[in-house]
Amino acid sequence: MNWIQLLSSDRIGKKSKGDESFRSDFEKDYDRIIFSHPFRRLQDKTQVHPLPEYDFVHTRLTHSLEVSSVGRSLGKKVGEVLINRYPELKKKGINSFDFGAIVAAAALAHDIGNPPFGHSGESAISDFFKHHPQGELFKSRLSDKQWEDAVNFEGNAQGFRLMQQNQGLQLTFATLASFTKYPRESKITQQDKSKKSQKKYGFFQSEKEAFAQVAQEVGLLRVSDKDLIWNRHPLAFLVEAADDICYQVIDLEDGCRLGLVGFDETVALFAKIIGENFDRKKLDKYSSNAEKIGILRAMAISILVDQCVDVFLANEKLILEGAFDKAITGQIKSSNVLDEIEKISITKIYQSRKVMEKEAAGFEVLPGLLESFSTAAYNYYFAKEACSRKHSNLMRLLPEDIKVRMDNSQQDVYAILMACIDFISGMTDSAAISLYRKIKGISLPEG
Repeated sequence: MNWIQLLSSDRIGKKSKGDESFRSDFEKDYDRIIFSHPFRRLQDKTQVHPLPEYDFVHTRLTHSLEVSSVGRSLGKKVGEVLINRYPELKKKGINSFDFGAIVAAAALAHDIGNPPFGHSGESAISDFFKHHPQGELFKSRLSDKQWEDAVNFEGNAQGFRLMQQNQGLQLTFATLASFTKYPRESKITQQDKSKKSQKKYGFFQSEKEAFAQVAQEVGLLRVSDKDLIWNRHPLAFLVEAADDICYQVIDLEDGCRLGLVGFDETVALFAKIIGENFDRKKLDKYSSNAEKIGILRAMAISILVDQCVDVFLANEKLILEGAFDKAITGQIKSSNVLDEIEKISITKIYQSRKVMEKEAAGFEVLPGLLESFSTAAYNYYFAKEACSRKHSNLMRLLPEDIKVRMDNSQQDVYAILMACIDFISGMTDSAAISLYRKIKGISLPEG
Protein backbone atom coordinates (compact mmCIF):
# COMPACT_ATOMS: atom_id res chain seq x y z
CA MET A 1 0.00 0.00 0.00
CA ASN A 2 1.16 3.56 -0.63
CA TRP A 3 0.04 6.77 1.05
CA ILE A 4 -0.82 8.70 -2.11
CA GLN A 5 -3.45 6.13 -3.06
CA LEU A 6 -4.52 5.49 0.53
CA LEU A 7 -5.40 9.18 0.94
CA SER A 8 -7.73 9.26 -2.06
CA SER A 9 -10.17 12.17 -1.83
CA ASP A 10 -12.33 10.81 -4.65
CA ARG A 11 -15.87 9.67 -3.88
CA ILE A 12 -18.02 6.94 -5.40
CA GLY A 13 -18.99 8.25 -8.81
CA LYS A 14 -17.20 11.56 -8.29
CA LYS A 15 -13.59 12.64 -8.78
CA SER A 16 -12.07 15.18 -6.41
CA LYS A 17 -11.64 18.66 -7.88
CA GLY A 18 -8.75 19.41 -5.58
CA ASP A 19 -8.34 22.35 -3.24
CA GLU A 20 -11.10 24.63 -4.49
CA SER A 21 -12.48 25.93 -1.20
CA PHE A 22 -11.52 26.74 2.37
CA ARG A 23 -12.53 23.19 3.38
CA SER A 24 -10.66 20.08 2.30
CA ASP A 25 -12.58 17.08 0.99
CA PHE A 26 -11.91 15.31 4.28
CA GLU A 27 -13.24 18.23 6.30
CA LYS A 28 -16.37 18.04 4.16
CA ASP A 29 -16.67 14.39 5.19
CA TYR A 30 -16.69 15.45 8.83
CA ASP A 31 -19.38 18.06 8.21
CA ARG A 32 -21.56 15.63 6.25
CA ILE A 33 -21.44 13.13 9.09
CA ILE A 34 -22.18 15.61 11.87
CA PHE A 35 -25.25 16.97 10.06
CA SER A 36 -26.63 13.51 9.18
CA HIS A 37 -29.75 11.96 10.74
CA PRO A 38 -27.99 8.77 11.90
CA PHE A 39 -25.38 10.82 13.75
CA ARG A 40 -27.94 13.01 15.52
CA ARG A 41 -29.78 9.93 16.76
CA LEU A 42 -26.70 8.98 18.78
CA GLN A 43 -27.68 11.61 21.36
CA ASP A 44 -30.32 9.19 22.69
CA LYS A 45 -28.39 5.95 22.37
CA THR A 46 -26.74 4.42 25.40
CA GLN A 47 -22.95 4.24 25.57
CA VAL A 48 -22.70 2.10 28.72
CA HIS A 49 -24.85 3.58 31.48
CA PRO A 50 -28.59 4.32 31.36
CA LEU A 51 -28.93 8.08 31.64
CA PRO A 52 -29.23 9.01 35.35
CA GLU A 53 -31.28 11.95 36.58
CA TYR A 54 -28.66 13.34 38.93
CA ASP A 55 -25.44 13.41 36.89
CA PHE A 56 -24.11 13.53 33.36
CA VAL A 57 -22.70 10.44 31.72
CA HIS A 58 -21.76 9.76 28.14
CA THR A 59 -24.15 8.89 25.34
CA ARG A 60 -23.06 7.49 21.98
CA LEU A 61 -23.05 11.08 20.71
CA THR A 62 -20.66 12.54 23.29
CA HIS A 63 -18.51 9.41 23.08
CA SER A 64 -18.26 9.76 19.29
CA LEU A 65 -17.33 13.44 19.53
CA GLU A 66 -14.58 12.65 22.01
CA VAL A 67 -13.25 9.73 19.95
CA SER A 68 -13.16 12.05 16.95
CA SER A 69 -11.21 14.66 18.93
CA VAL A 70 -8.64 12.09 20.05
CA GLY A 71 -8.53 10.68 16.52
CA ARG A 72 -7.72 14.08 15.05
CA SER A 73 -4.77 14.42 17.43
CA LEU A 74 -3.51 10.96 16.53
CA GLY A 75 -3.84 11.64 12.80
CA LYS A 76 -2.13 15.04 12.90
CA LYS A 77 0.78 13.79 14.99
CA VAL A 78 1.31 10.83 12.65
CA GLY A 79 0.90 13.06 9.60
CA GLU A 80 3.56 15.50 10.75
CA VAL A 81 6.12 12.71 10.62
CA LEU A 82 4.88 10.98 7.47
CA ILE A 83 4.90 14.08 5.25
CA ASN A 84 8.60 14.41 6.05
CA ARG A 85 9.18 10.69 5.68
CA TYR A 86 7.55 10.72 2.22
CA PRO A 87 8.37 13.96 0.32
CA GLU A 88 5.95 12.99 -2.48
CA LEU A 89 3.07 13.73 -0.10
CA LYS A 90 4.05 17.40 0.12
CA LYS A 91 4.33 17.56 -3.65
CA LYS A 92 0.73 16.33 -3.86
CA GLY A 93 -0.37 19.09 -1.49
CA ILE A 94 -1.07 16.67 1.38
CA ASN A 95 -0.40 17.94 4.90
CA SER A 96 -0.74 16.73 8.48
CA PHE A 97 -4.21 18.29 8.76
CA ASP A 98 -5.44 15.89 6.06
CA PHE A 99 -4.37 12.91 8.14
CA GLY A 100 -6.09 14.43 11.15
CA ALA A 101 -9.28 15.21 9.22
CA ILE A 102 -9.59 11.68 7.82
CA VAL A 103 -9.18 10.03 11.21
CA ALA A 104 -11.49 12.59 12.85
CA ALA A 105 -14.25 11.97 10.30
CA ALA A 106 -13.96 8.18 10.41
CA ALA A 107 -13.87 8.24 14.21
CA LEU A 108 -16.89 10.55 14.35
CA ALA A 109 -18.88 7.94 12.42
CA HIS A 110 -17.46 4.86 14.12
CA ASP A 111 -20.65 4.13 16.16
CA ILE A 112 -23.17 5.44 13.65
CA GLY A 113 -24.53 1.95 12.93
CA ASN A 114 -24.87 0.80 16.52
CA PRO A 115 -28.42 -0.12 17.61
CA PRO A 116 -30.21 0.98 20.80
CA PHE A 117 -29.17 -0.39 24.20
CA GLY A 118 -25.41 -0.37 23.69
CA HIS A 119 -23.47 -3.40 22.52
CA SER A 120 -26.14 -5.70 23.92
CA GLY A 121 -28.42 -4.38 21.17
CA GLU A 122 -26.28 -6.16 18.58
CA SER A 123 -26.68 -9.44 20.45
CA ALA A 124 -30.42 -8.86 20.88
CA ILE A 125 -30.90 -8.47 17.12
CA SER A 126 -28.74 -11.54 16.42
CA ASP A 127 -30.61 -13.60 19.02
CA PHE A 128 -33.94 -12.98 17.27
CA PHE A 129 -32.68 -14.88 14.24
CA LYS A 130 -30.76 -17.49 16.22
CA HIS A 131 -33.39 -18.39 18.80
CA HIS A 132 -36.81 -16.95 17.96
CA PRO A 133 -39.11 -19.25 15.93
CA GLN A 134 -40.21 -16.39 13.68
CA GLY A 135 -36.63 -15.31 13.05
CA GLU A 136 -35.49 -18.83 12.23
CA LEU A 137 -38.17 -19.07 9.49
CA PHE A 138 -36.10 -16.68 7.34
CA LYS A 139 -33.14 -19.05 7.15
CA SER A 140 -34.50 -21.07 4.22
CA ARG A 141 -35.09 -17.87 2.21
CA LEU A 142 -31.54 -16.53 2.56
CA SER A 143 -28.13 -17.61 1.31
CA ASP A 144 -25.61 -18.88 3.87
CA LYS A 145 -23.75 -15.56 3.81
CA GLN A 146 -26.95 -13.51 4.07
CA TRP A 147 -28.04 -15.63 7.02
CA GLU A 148 -24.69 -15.01 8.71
CA ASP A 149 -25.34 -11.26 8.40
CA ALA A 150 -28.60 -11.77 10.32
CA VAL A 151 -27.48 -14.16 13.09
CA ASN A 152 -24.29 -12.18 13.70
CA PHE A 153 -25.53 -8.60 13.36
CA GLU A 154 -22.64 -6.14 13.41
CA GLY A 155 -22.91 -2.42 14.11
CA ASN A 156 -19.76 -1.68 12.11
CA ALA A 157 -21.31 -3.21 8.99
CA GLN A 158 -24.55 -1.35 9.66
CA GLY A 159 -22.58 1.88 9.81
CA PHE A 160 -20.99 1.25 6.42
CA ARG A 161 -24.47 0.40 5.06
CA LEU A 162 -25.97 3.64 6.36
CA MET A 163 -23.28 5.63 4.59
CA GLN A 164 -24.16 3.96 1.27
CA GLN A 165 -27.96 4.14 1.31
CA ASN A 166 -29.77 6.43 -1.13
CA GLN A 167 -26.39 7.60 -2.48
CA GLY A 168 -25.38 7.91 1.18
CA LEU A 169 -23.17 10.63 2.56
CA GLN A 170 -20.82 10.28 -0.42
CA LEU A 171 -17.74 10.25 1.75
CA THR A 172 -14.24 10.05 0.31
CA PHE A 173 -12.70 6.65 -0.28
CA ALA A 174 -10.02 7.41 2.33
CA THR A 175 -12.59 8.10 5.06
CA LEU A 176 -14.74 5.07 4.18
CA ALA A 177 -11.71 2.77 4.24
CA SER A 178 -10.42 4.26 7.51
CA PHE A 179 -13.88 3.80 9.04
CA THR A 180 -13.83 0.07 8.27
CA LYS A 181 -11.88 -1.53 11.10
CA TYR A 182 -12.90 -5.04 9.97
CA PRO A 183 -12.55 -5.19 6.17
CA ARG A 184 -14.15 -8.58 5.60
CA GLU A 185 -17.56 -10.17 5.01
CA SER A 186 -19.43 -11.99 7.77
CA LYS A 187 -18.99 -15.61 6.68
CA ILE A 188 -15.45 -16.61 5.73
CA THR A 189 -13.77 -19.96 5.16
CA GLN A 190 -11.22 -19.58 7.93
CA GLN A 191 -10.74 -16.74 10.40
CA ASP A 192 -7.17 -15.78 11.23
CA LYS A 193 -7.56 -15.08 14.95
CA SER A 194 -4.08 -13.56 15.14
CA LYS A 195 -5.31 -10.61 13.07
CA LYS A 196 -7.32 -7.95 14.90
CA SER A 197 -8.92 -6.88 11.60
CA GLN A 198 -10.62 -10.27 11.29
CA LYS A 199 -12.16 -10.30 14.77
CA LYS A 200 -15.46 -8.98 13.38
CA TYR A 201 -16.76 -8.02 9.94
CA GLY A 202 -17.28 -4.65 8.33
CA PHE A 203 -19.89 -4.94 5.56
CA PHE A 204 -23.03 -6.91 4.78
CA GLN A 205 -23.61 -8.85 1.58
CA SER A 206 -25.76 -5.94 0.40
CA GLU A 207 -22.69 -3.65 0.42
CA LYS A 208 -19.96 -6.05 -0.65
CA GLU A 209 -19.57 -4.50 -4.10
CA ALA A 210 -19.42 -1.01 -2.59
CA PHE A 211 -16.65 -1.99 -0.20
CA ALA A 212 -14.76 -3.84 -2.93
CA GLN A 213 -14.71 -0.57 -4.89
CA VAL A 214 -13.46 1.34 -1.85
CA ALA A 215 -10.71 -1.24 -1.30
CA GLN A 216 -9.63 -1.07 -4.93
CA GLU A 217 -9.58 2.73 -5.04
CA VAL A 218 -7.35 3.11 -1.98
CA GLY A 219 -5.23 0.05 -2.77
CA LEU A 220 -5.99 -2.23 0.18
CA LEU A 221 -4.25 -5.60 0.03
CA ARG A 222 -6.59 -8.54 -0.67
CA VAL A 223 -5.96 -11.35 1.84
CA SER A 224 -8.00 -14.22 0.38
CA ASP A 225 -8.97 -15.45 -3.08
CA LYS A 226 -11.95 -17.37 -1.69
CA ASP A 227 -13.45 -14.77 0.63
CA LEU A 228 -13.82 -11.01 0.64
CA ILE A 229 -11.05 -10.12 3.10
CA TRP A 230 -8.59 -7.23 2.91
CA ASN A 231 -5.91 -5.80 5.16
CA ARG A 232 -6.88 -2.66 7.02
CA HIS A 233 -6.36 0.85 5.82
CA PRO A 234 -3.47 2.09 8.02
CA LEU A 235 -5.50 4.95 9.47
CA ALA A 236 -8.12 2.47 10.69
CA PHE A 237 -5.59 1.51 13.36
CA LEU A 238 -5.70 5.10 14.62
CA VAL A 239 -9.51 5.17 14.59
CA GLU A 240 -9.49 2.00 16.68
CA ALA A 241 -6.87 3.44 19.04
CA ALA A 242 -8.93 6.61 19.58
CA ASP A 243 -11.97 4.49 20.45
CA ASP A 244 -9.96 2.26 22.77
CA ILE A 245 -8.46 5.23 24.61
CA CYS A 246 -11.83 6.91 25.11
CA TYR A 247 -13.87 3.96 26.23
CA GLN A 248 -11.16 2.75 28.62
CA VAL A 249 -10.43 6.12 30.18
CA ILE A 250 -13.82 7.83 30.01
CA ASP A 251 -15.89 4.82 31.04
CA LEU A 252 -13.70 4.73 34.15
CA GLU A 253 -14.37 8.43 34.73
CA ASP A 254 -18.13 7.85 34.38
CA GLY A 255 -17.90 4.86 36.71
CA CYS A 256 -16.21 7.01 39.32
CA ARG A 257 -18.79 9.80 38.97
CA LEU A 258 -21.59 7.27 39.48
CA GLY A 259 -19.93 5.75 42.54
CA LEU A 260 -19.29 2.37 40.90
CA VAL A 261 -15.50 2.72 41.17
CA GLY A 262 -13.90 4.37 44.21
CA PHE A 263 -12.23 7.76 43.87
CA ASP A 264 -8.89 6.61 45.29
CA GLU A 265 -8.88 3.54 43.04
CA THR A 266 -9.56 5.71 39.99
CA VAL A 267 -6.79 8.14 40.92
CA ALA A 268 -4.35 5.25 41.38
CA LEU A 269 -5.16 3.85 37.93
CA PHE A 270 -4.71 7.21 36.19
CA ALA A 271 -1.50 7.78 38.15
CA LYS A 272 -0.04 4.58 36.67
CA ILE A 273 -0.55 5.97 33.16
CA ILE A 274 0.69 9.46 34.01
CA GLY A 275 3.81 8.12 35.73
CA GLU A 276 6.39 10.62 36.89
CA ASN A 277 4.18 13.55 35.87
CA PHE A 278 1.64 12.64 38.55
CA ASP A 279 1.81 15.17 41.39
CA ARG A 280 -0.51 14.54 44.32
CA LYS A 281 0.14 17.94 45.88
CA LYS A 282 -0.92 19.77 42.70
CA LEU A 283 -3.97 17.54 42.42
CA ASP A 284 -5.09 18.35 45.96
CA LYS A 285 -5.25 22.05 45.07
CA TYR A 286 -8.47 21.34 43.16
CA SER A 287 -11.55 21.45 45.36
CA SER A 288 -13.85 18.75 43.97
CA ASN A 289 -13.20 15.09 43.20
CA ALA A 290 -14.91 15.50 39.82
CA GLU A 291 -12.44 18.25 38.90
CA LYS A 292 -9.50 16.13 40.04
CA ILE A 293 -10.63 13.16 37.97
CA GLY A 294 -11.16 15.43 34.96
CA ILE A 295 -7.59 16.74 35.20
CA LEU A 296 -6.15 13.22 35.47
CA ARG A 297 -8.29 11.98 32.59
CA ALA A 298 -6.98 14.74 30.32
CA MET A 299 -3.37 14.01 31.27
CA ALA A 300 -3.85 10.27 30.75
CA ILE A 301 -5.38 10.73 27.29
CA SER A 302 -2.50 13.01 26.22
CA ILE A 303 0.08 10.43 27.27
CA LEU A 304 -1.81 7.54 25.62
CA VAL A 305 -2.03 9.52 22.37
CA ASP A 306 1.75 10.02 22.32
CA GLN A 307 2.39 6.36 23.07
CA CYS A 308 0.02 5.24 20.27
CA VAL A 309 1.68 7.59 17.78
CA ASP A 310 5.09 6.14 18.66
CA VAL A 311 3.89 2.56 18.12
CA PHE A 312 2.20 3.43 14.83
CA LEU A 313 5.23 5.19 13.41
CA ALA A 314 7.57 2.42 14.54
CA ASN A 315 5.43 -0.14 12.69
CA GLU A 316 4.28 2.03 9.78
CA LYS A 317 6.21 0.15 7.10
CA LEU A 318 4.92 -3.20 8.39
CA ILE A 319 1.39 -1.78 8.37
CA LEU A 320 1.76 -0.76 4.72
CA GLU A 321 2.95 -4.28 3.90
CA GLY A 322 0.01 -5.85 5.76
CA ALA A 323 2.42 -7.50 8.22
CA PHE A 324 1.17 -5.66 11.34
CA ASP A 325 -2.38 -6.44 12.45
CA LYS A 326 -2.75 -5.76 16.16
CA ALA A 327 -4.51 -3.22 18.32
CA ILE A 328 -2.07 -0.36 18.83
CA THR A 329 -3.18 0.14 22.44
CA GLY A 330 -2.11 -3.44 23.11
CA GLN A 331 1.49 -2.58 22.16
CA ILE A 332 2.03 0.65 24.09
CA LYS A 333 3.86 1.16 27.38
CA SER A 334 0.59 1.60 29.28
CA SER A 335 -1.10 -1.52 27.87
CA ASN A 336 -0.93 -3.35 31.21
CA VAL A 337 -2.68 -0.47 32.95
CA LEU A 338 -5.39 -0.42 30.27
CA ASP A 339 -5.87 -4.16 30.80
CA GLU A 340 -6.24 -3.51 34.53
CA ILE A 341 -8.79 -0.75 33.87
CA GLU A 342 -10.73 -3.06 31.56
CA LYS A 343 -10.93 -5.83 34.17
CA ILE A 344 -12.17 -3.40 36.81
CA SER A 345 -14.64 -1.87 34.33
CA ILE A 346 -16.09 -5.28 33.47
CA THR A 347 -16.75 -6.25 37.08
CA LYS A 348 -17.72 -2.88 38.54
CA ILE A 349 -19.20 -0.95 35.60
CA TYR A 350 -20.33 -3.14 32.70
CA GLN A 351 -21.86 -5.74 35.05
CA SER A 352 -23.47 -3.23 37.42
CA ARG A 353 -27.16 -3.70 38.15
CA LYS A 354 -28.42 -0.74 36.11
CA VAL A 355 -26.38 -1.74 33.07
CA MET A 356 -27.68 -5.32 33.34
CA GLU A 357 -31.25 -4.03 33.65
CA LYS A 358 -30.76 -1.94 30.51
CA GLU A 359 -29.39 -4.92 28.61
CA ALA A 360 -32.26 -7.12 29.79
CA ALA A 361 -34.72 -4.53 28.46
CA GLY A 362 -32.95 -4.55 25.10
CA PHE A 363 -33.32 -8.32 24.83
CA GLU A 364 -37.08 -7.89 25.16
CA VAL A 365 -37.64 -4.73 23.13
CA LEU A 366 -35.53 -5.34 20.00
CA PRO A 367 -36.57 -8.97 19.33
CA GLY A 368 -40.15 -7.92 20.07
CA LEU A 369 -40.01 -5.17 17.45
CA LEU A 370 -38.28 -7.45 14.95
CA GLU A 371 -40.89 -10.14 15.42
CA SER A 372 -43.74 -7.71 14.79
CA PHE A 373 -42.32 -5.84 11.81
CA SER A 374 -40.50 -8.70 10.05
CA THR A 375 -43.67 -10.85 10.25
CA ALA A 376 -45.79 -7.99 8.95
CA ALA A 377 -43.39 -7.27 6.08
CA TYR A 378 -43.03 -10.92 5.10
CA ASN A 379 -46.79 -11.48 5.02
CA TYR A 380 -47.40 -8.16 3.24
CA TYR A 381 -45.03 -9.01 0.38
CA PHE A 382 -44.90 -12.82 0.25
CA ALA A 383 -47.96 -14.28 2.03
CA LYS A 384 -50.89 -11.99 1.28
CA GLU A 385 -53.39 -14.54 2.60
CA ALA A 386 -51.76 -14.34 6.04
CA CYS A 387 -51.51 -10.55 6.09
CA SER A 388 -53.95 -9.49 8.80
CA ARG A 389 -55.21 -6.01 9.57
CA LYS A 390 -52.65 -5.91 12.39
CA HIS A 391 -49.85 -6.51 9.87
CA SER A 392 -51.21 -3.84 7.53
CA ASN A 393 -51.33 -1.35 10.40
CA LEU A 394 -47.73 -2.15 11.33
CA MET A 395 -46.64 -1.53 7.74
CA ARG A 396 -48.25 1.91 7.93
CA LEU A 397 -46.10 2.69 10.97
CA LEU A 398 -42.88 2.28 8.97
CA PRO A 399 -41.08 5.50 7.96
CA GLU A 400 -41.63 6.44 4.33
CA ASP A 401 -38.04 5.79 3.26
CA ILE A 402 -38.09 2.28 4.77
CA LYS A 403 -41.40 1.46 3.05
CA VAL A 404 -40.13 2.77 -0.28
CA ARG A 405 -36.99 0.65 0.08
CA MET A 406 -39.14 -2.41 0.67
CA ASP A 407 -41.40 -1.62 -2.28
CA ASN A 408 -38.34 -1.33 -4.53
CA SER A 409 -36.77 -4.56 -3.28
CA GLN A 410 -38.13 -6.62 -6.18
CA GLN A 411 -39.48 -9.27 -3.82
CA ASP A 412 -36.04 -9.93 -2.30
CA VAL A 413 -36.49 -11.38 1.20
CA TYR A 414 -32.98 -10.37 2.27
CA ALA A 415 -33.48 -6.77 1.12
CA ILE A 416 -36.80 -6.48 2.95
CA LEU A 417 -35.37 -8.04 6.10
CA MET A 418 -32.40 -5.67 6.05
CA ALA A 419 -34.81 -2.73 5.69
CA CYS A 420 -36.59 -3.94 8.86
CA ILE A 421 -33.24 -4.08 10.63
CA ASP A 422 -32.40 -0.58 9.32
CA PHE A 423 -35.58 0.72 10.91
CA ILE A 424 -35.16 -0.94 14.29
CA SER A 425 -31.40 -0.61 14.70
CA GLY A 426 -31.65 3.07 13.76
CA MET A 427 -34.03 3.88 16.61
CA THR A 428 -32.99 5.72 19.72
CA ASP A 429 -33.36 3.94 23.05
CA SER A 430 -36.46 5.91 24.04
CA ALA A 431 -38.10 5.58 20.61
CA ALA A 432 -37.63 1.80 20.65
CA ILE A 433 -39.13 1.49 24.14
CA SER A 434 -42.03 3.80 23.28
CA LEU A 435 -42.93 1.97 20.05
CA TYR A 436 -42.62 -1.44 21.71
CA ARG A 437 -44.97 -0.44 24.52
CA LYS A 438 -47.53 0.93 22.06
CA ILE A 439 -47.64 -1.98 19.60
CA LYS A 440 -47.74 -4.49 22.47
CA GLY A 441 -50.64 -2.65 24.12
CA ILE A 442 -48.65 -1.75 27.24
CA SER A 443 -49.32 1.96 26.74
CA LEU A 444 -51.52 3.98 24.43
CA PRO A 445 -50.58 7.00 22.29
CA GLU A 446 -51.14 10.31 24.05
CA GLY A 447 -53.76 12.77 22.87
